Amino acid sequence: MIPPVLQVGVRFALGTLVLMLWCRYRPGAGKVDLWSADGTLGAGLLVGGLFALEFVCLYVGLVHTSASRLTLFLYTSPFIVALVLPRFIPSERLKPLQWVGLACAFVAVMLAMMDKLDGGSMLGDLLALAAGLFWGLTTVAIRSTSLARVSAEKLLFYQLIISAALLLPLSLLMGENWSATLAGMTGFAWGSLAIQVFVGAFASYLTWMWMLGRYPATKLSSFVFLTPVFALVFAAAWLGEPITAKLVTALVLVGVGIVLVNRK
Repeated sequence: MIPPVLQVGVRFALGTLVLMLWCRYRPGAGKVDLWSADGTLGAGLLVGGLFALEFVCLYVGLVHTSASRLTLFLYTSPFIVALVLPRFIPSERLKPLQWVGLACAFVAVMLAMMDKLDGGSMLGDLLALAAGLFWGLTTVAIRSTSLARVSAEKLLFYQLIISAALLLPLSLLMGENWSATLAGMTGFAWGSLAIQVFVGAFASYLTWMWMLGRYPATKLSSFVFLTPVFALVFAAAWLGEPITAKLVTALVLVGVGIVLVNRK
């Protein structure tokens, strides 16, 4: 097992390298300058710090609670965005029917996870809630500061490099054993880490940052409720887990919720 803070620190350090290579050699487009002075450093440090705090809470929380419970509490994030962001950008305010849609999507996640919500602890649940809070505040900071006008690559660069710079030393301070971890790495562990770097830290986050720069964050956040439900669908497809009536109902509810949040 890779210690939690070391795992996320390595994930973001390697993700930073992949992003830098992409910005230098990306096909069909010019280079992206990640180091130019454009007045966004202060906001970038803020967002990077919030991003790092989210993942400390997330990975340490996984040690103290089940993944399903953590997922449920983590997805309170869209409510944080919907509550806080309109104070800075009034056009992001949701109407009553859109709030109903957001609640509907959250209930869908709760329904999908209902049979798997054992194995929790107060500390784990609080860390999961804190991760959701920091995720929501990261989105608010991105949309309400000068970062709203930078490229998706530079926006992600702030978050990855600052998180790696904070989390790797924190791992050492927490006494996580790097040498023993490296010696015990299996092929499955290396493969899992590679997926976290290339798909998680790079491709999916870069796409998300691109969308945050082009679409209302309060409406866009409703789509994140698809993630845990699709995880259960893929578990059924690849691992042979049963497709239950609750899972089908959850998919329908998430769809209804997203439509209500995004309808004109």
